[in-house]
Amino acid sequence: MKPGRLPGAGALALGLLLTACDMNEMIFFPEPLISATPQSAGLAFEDVYLTTSDNVRINGWYVPAPPQADGSPITLLWFHGNAGNLSDRVRQLRALHDHLAVNIFMLDYRQYGRSEGEVSETGTYLDAEAALAYLRDRGDQGRVVYYGQSLGSAVAVELARRARPDGLILEAPFLSVREMAKVVVPFLPVGGLISTQYDSLSKIGAIDAPLLILHGDRDEVVPYAHGKRLFAAANEPKRFYTISGAHHNDTYIAGGAGYVTAFRDFLASLPS
Repeated sequence: MKPGRLPGAGALALGLLLTACDMNEMIFFPEPLISATPQSAGLAFEDVYLTTSDNVRINGWYVPAPPQADGSPITLLWFHGNAGNLSDRVRQLRALHDHLAVNIFMLDYRQYGRSEGEVSETGTYLDAEAALAYLRDRGDQGRVVYYGQSLGSAVAVELARRARPDGLILEAPFLSVREMAKVVVPFLPVGGLISTQYDSLSKIGAIDAPLLILHGDRDEVVPYAHGKRLFAAANEPKRFYTISGAHHNDTYIAGGAGYVTAFRDFLASLPS
């Protein structure tokens, strides 16, 4: 299109539709190749396969707390972001394992890593339900805290709405896909054309579990303001921790000791 010219109505409608379709495709970036495991980081783990309620086989890793961990057990149920797979989180897994002394169960959504099926919003919710059912069936999970990063924050919020956790930790959470569309294409009204919702803002007020939100103040993907708005809409008890200098994908690195302390203090505050 030449500068200074506007498209006709038909071309504009087509452009909006294509943009919406592209955004839906850009929500999920599954990677099938597992390049590392907890064993690569010196951690003992159980390689777990689950079958969801819609008969999809998904994969997860259960990493027990260090032997020296004391007190009543806590299990962190971890929902990762929209790109890669479990193997991209091994370094952070090692850091959380060493500093928090909790059990950790993390899963790959359908189509990610060794999980089968085709990813969708509804599918990620069913994957989360299967993961929680697995923990409950184990019988040794103790208190369960949901931990969602980015896309995983929306999965954690929906699971918390369906099944109350002992605590909820959201890292770099976004308000909804429609609100993110305003960030990605602010001049095009494509939000209404996108079927995927992940609308955490409309759900957070129905959750009464203790909440911790962490967000980097230099996040270049999900605006810091999204985390603040979600926090404002949430019920007490709640905490907000600003990860100073952190972007979207370096939170635990940029956050350093303060990041770990925010986790540890929140976990210590949970009722036994």
